[in-house]
Amino acid sequence: MFAYSIRRILSLVPVLLGLSLIVFFMIRAIPGDPAQVILGQLATKEAVADLTKQLGLDQAWYIQYFNYLGGLLTGDLGQSLRTKSEISNEIWPYLAATMELSFVAMMIAIFIGVNAGIISAWFQNSWFDYVAMILALIGVSMPIFWLGLMEQWLFAINLDWLPTSGREEVRNPVSAITHFYIIDTLIQGQTDQFVEVLKHLVLPAIALATIPMAIIARITRSTMLEVMRSDFIRTARAKGMRMFWVVYKHSLKNAIIPVLTVIGLQTGLLLGGAILTETIFSWPGIGRYIYEAINYRDYPVIQSGILIIALIFVLINLVVDLLYAAIDPRIKY
Repeated sequence: MFAYSIRRILSLVPVLLGLSLIVFFMIRAIPGDPAQVILGQLATKEAVADLTKQLGLDQAWYIQYFNYLGGLLTGDLGQSLRTKSEISNEIWPYLAATMELSFVAMMIAIFIGVNAGIISAWFQNSWFDYVAMILALIGVSMPIFWLGLMEQWLFAINLDWLPTSGREEVRNPVSAITHFYIIDTLIQGQTDQFVEVLKHLVLPAIALATIPMAIIARITRSTMLEVMRSDFIRTARAKGMRMFWVVYKHSLKNAIIPVLTVIGLQTGLLLGGAILTETIFSWPGIGRYIYEAINYRDYPVIQSGILIIALIFVLINLVVDLLYAAIDPRIKY
């Protein structure tokens, strides 16, 4: 397994190089001049030309690319054209916010989706099965932006149970240590802030969890139905084993591989696709960070943000592949 892991990690190099080249050309196809956007429409041509030269955007494309690539190889993500700050210093709070939101959303999706799929398979063709699968179909089809707005309207505006936006109470900000606010508030023993952080997480996490929850539920149901028709399951039931243990111990363990694959893919998609949720709930995550960078034609920020998301996505899939062998001893690397 160690050799397999090394090979997979080494295979990341050409993937990320190819992605960096694609992103480099694609973002430069975005209409607009970064210097003009930064200075505004009233800026003179001389001022725009001077700033273009300062930013190094007047150089040939291959020089710009190899300068950027050289920085990546030394761990330098570059400097934001807009804020003049090092990207490696300013990107972490945004990335931590998205990771925290995605983690909570995925935990909700896994817990509800897996159990809904198991119970639907256990009681196939029951009222619960029909209701769960109808809700799963609605969950896959429902636009996130509409669900987010409805959550705000019902739970924040009408019922006033939860906040509408942000990560924290504005009048009582969290002292960031790791920038994972759940962890930071627990480390500092701030119970009131911990509760507020959880309240701010509820609505965006549920909105973000809806689609993966529905997909996980449907995949779990289909794989559980297939496994529960197997001979070893009939043997376990014939021996008098309680149905709960038959389902959750034997059936789930043999049906989990496809479910685990979907969970890995959906986790990666959550990290990269949270921009709608972050925009609706004013969540200061990496999706909004990249979106704002696109508006300002901030090339280094866009490139670095996309590469980091791609790296996390590939690493998640590597972890999922390694978990296959831990769950199923028949799988060898």
